[in-house]
Amino acid sequence: MLAVDSGGSGLRVALGAHGVSDDAVAPVRRDDPAPPAPVRLGGPLTSREPVRTGPRGISAEHLLDQLLPMARRLMAEAGAGRLGAVAVGAAGLATLGAELREELPAALKHELGVERLALAADAVTAYTGALGTRAGVVIAAGTGMIAIGTDLTSWHRADGWGHLLGDCGGGAWIGRAGLEAALRAFDGRPGGSAALLERAEERFGPMPELPGLLYPRGDRAAVLASFAPDVAGLCGSDPVAAGILRTAARHMAESAAAVCPADGEPHLAFTGGLFNVGAALLEPLGEELAERLPKVRPVLAAGDPLDGALRIAADLADGRLALPLDERMLYVVAEKPYQDIQGQNSP
Repeated sequence: MLAVDSGGSGLRVALGAHGVSDDAVAPVRRDDPAPPAPVRLGGPLTSREPVRTGPRGISAEHLLDQLLPMARRLMAEAGAGRLGAVAVGAAGLATLGAELREELPAALKHELGVERLALAADAVTAYTGALGTRAGVVIAAGTGMIAIGTDLTSWHRADGWGHLLGDCGGGAWIGRAGLEAALRAFDGRPGGSAALLERAEERFGPMPELPGLLYPRGDRAAVLASFAPDVAGLCGSDPVAAGILRTAARHMAESAAAVCPADGEPHLAFTGGLFNVGAALLEPLGEELAERLPKVRPVLAAGDPLDGALRIAADLADGRLALPLDERMLYVVAEKPYQDIQGQNSP
């Protein structure tokens, strides 16, 4: 099976193997114990060019231009004659995925013979990589931030609205708050931080030139997020920086609480590069979550979004996909209605 992770930093593609053994005769059932995690046969191959968006949303043509050569290379290197399933995790699928849903199934069937395809929001692949098919909530934080939860009957999301409208607590949000504090210090306004001003000038140069450096760029969110580690690094000595990380933690916890399943003891995991800043974020986040979600069971994320896409592809190939289907969050196309292939071995 083939797994794809498409986001703001580009495209990653991996080939994997998983499923029933060659001599298996009993059909696979959805409620059977979960099989071992898929094994990567090749990749990931990467492209640093993000898939473009157009008037109809994410460009299927641009995605295919990058994906098909990588897929064919991986299949040739592994000696794979066909694909049991493909799973594509794409940032923006929920709101910008119409063209992918309309064009990708036929295109991948024509080019690669794909019969079973899952198109998933990147939050869904992040969730699946972190928690698999367990009920719970995942906070995914990198440049942006989204919380996604499921009770395995439906998906619920909070935030993830992009750096202009939301992503509160994410890397771009933290970086922007840090730069605002730097500019306040530069102006002599309340709420400023001399330490953040010094760090911002080291990274970006004189503050009067910052708007001209930042505003014309198409990757503004990534530039803002690049300052987040600097903010986190000053938390031990600068109260303004510490306050920014505390507020970021509160935003994350509020989003997680909004989507966490109400019943039982749901699992909770973090995924995304922002958590690499360490204790400056993780300590206040733990305190905020303990206050709002005292019954959750924190666990380490088992894998990343590409692992999640591979898991979805493997389960789709084996007819045992247990995650809730949803046109905007997890859209499945198969050779027959998916409910008719659940519980059967992949062909």
